[in-house]
Amino acid sequence: MGFNRLPLQSGGVMREKLNAWALGALFVPAVLVVAGCGEEGMPGNAVAEVEGTPIERSDFEHWMTIAAKSSGTPDTTVPEPPEFTECIEQARKAAPKPAKGQPKQTDADFKRQCQDRYNQMRDQVMTLLINFEWITGEAEEQGIKVSDEEVRKAFEEQKKQSFPKEADYEKFLETSGQTTEDVLMRVRLELLSNKIRDKVGKGKDKVTDQQIEDYYEKNKAQFAQPERRDLRIVLTKTKGKAEQAKDALDSGQSFKQVAQEYSIDDASKAQGGKLPAVAKGQQEKALDSAIFTADKGKVTGPVKTQFGFYVFEVEKVNKASQQTLEQAKPTIEQLLASQNQQKSFDTFVKNFRKKWKERTECREGFATQDCKNAPKPTPTPGQVQPAPTQEPQ
Repeated sequence: MGFNRLPLQSGGVMREKLNAWALGALFVPAVLVVAGCGEEGMPGNAVAEVEGTPIERSDFEHWMTIAAKSSGTPDTTVPEPPEFTECIEQARKAAPKPAKGQPKQTDADFKRQCQDRYNQMRDQVMTLLINFEWITGEAEEQGIKVSDEEVRKAFEEQKKQSFPKEADYEKFLETSGQTTEDVLMRVRLELLSNKIRDKVGKGKDKVTDQQIEDYYEKNKAQFAQPERRDLRIVLTKTKGKAEQAKDALDSGQSFKQVAQEYSIDDASKAQGGKLPAVAKGQQEKALDSAIFTADKGKVTGPVKTQFGFYVFEVEKVNKASQQTLEQAKPTIEQLLASQNQQKSFDTFVKNFRKKWKERTECREGFATQDCKNAPKPTPTPGQVQPAPTQEPQ
């Protein structure tokens, strides 16, 4: 199951130390990205409602504070709509002096920046809080449970791994704005998400022998190894130097000696002239042709290329090979099983999104592009909008 992560982490060392809940990254299924809007019957202090369960404004404000702290900038606060007075003041103080000839930023510019930042934080937090309810609701419908003991055990394991000292963990809570209850809630949601994924994929990894054989026949090249040749080479700048190197080799000097004296290719020179496991098509055309027509053990060259002149010897020929169906079977079986599970989960994701979108309502001002009655996206100037399609009857 894919997971979205909401980056609500504190900065500095604490951010580096925790790789899951302590990083402020919520593990939630990638499908959990929808909210709806419609205020009729919604409690007055709720920003959204998921199948009758309200998402309280106090929770929204709490996670907005965490999102602000995750920016990594000290003393960052949540932009307060609609005027954004404090945010504008902060932006004005932090703004660099404009380059020569460039206009100075105005308060209207800063207000747009504050509005954009607020919208981004709001969208993240609304997605986070709605996903909490979606995962919980889906788990209940599927009869999936996570005990307090499981949550506590996972919490303690991650905490021990990430924070050797209790003081480190307390510092994380202080700098991130989170509480232990926040962390425990996210650990619970992670465990529920994993169990949902396991249930959705259970039994979907079955692969038949016919499927394996069909895949093998269509993809034989994936299970083949081309001929490869181990070489000793010397590369020189001029033909004259290459001929001198070849003469030295013909007189009985070793490739290691000759490469040290004549070669300008540092990589092979450092290996005594060795260039192992060369496959056809890897070298420049002239050299490639010479390599794969040369006799084993015979010094060949000079061969002219754009890099200079090569003298070489084929030390070993590793013949081309083809895995049999039986040899390739474990790899293919694993691949197809994974594909079957992914296909099953993709179907689940599609249905999940549709189902929970219809059960989620948001208050005006909290509707994001993930919401049921979200405002239509503003098209990019010049962008051609697709023609409406007719719904199937």
